Amino acid sequence: MREIILTFKRFAEFYHRTINMRKIVIAITGASGSIYAKNLLQKLSLLKDHWNELGVIMTVNAQQVWQTELDDNSYNSLPGKLYTVQDFSAPFASGSGQYDTMIVIPCSMGTLGRIASGISNDLITRAADVILKERRKLICVVRDTPYNLIHIRNMETVTLAGGIICPATPSFYSKPKTIEDVASTVVDRVLDLAGLSVSTFRWGNKNK
Repeated sequence: MREIILTFKRFAEFYHRTINMRKIVIAITGASGSIYAKNLLQKLSLLKDHWNELGVIMTVNAQQVWQTELDDNSYNSLPGKLYTVQDFSAPFASGSGQYDTMIVIPCSMGTLGRIASGISNDLITRAADVILKERRKLICVVRDTPYNLIHIRNMETVTLAGGIICPATPSFYSKPKTIEDVASTVVDRVLDLAGLSVSTFRWGNKNK
């Protein structure tokens, strides 16, 4: 009987881990804000128990901005498989790949406009189109400011299509001490929106 109970517990633990595993794609565009993408990928590397597939798409402009803003090319050593924007053999280029979450961080207004218009001219916009048509979770971390009317209408269109617009607007009630802490106030909100468990400041929690 004891062996049966232990076997059942192991199966229950395996089932719990499997059912909660995620397939996630991260898209990094050439908008300013590489620190957000790096922070997110670093946090995802600590949450490996929450995903079993992680794809990363990065534009050439994004690589240049990353090197300019962060003075490194650490995107080559971060978690996930790196794809070029023209690699349409990527599994998340089709709904049959069953990727359930896509985060565009930072999301340029050009990329947002192409997503809103349904223009699948590269892997980023194709993957976003797939996520929306399959009724899965698309999170666009837009960073530009101020917004013009075209930007606002594109954000409305993506929202009406089922996407989530999460501006890269930091919060300060957690009293961040470093620029990384400031970026984390945005990234932790993104992880919350993605449904991933993260230890972070919670309003009203005196222990944080």
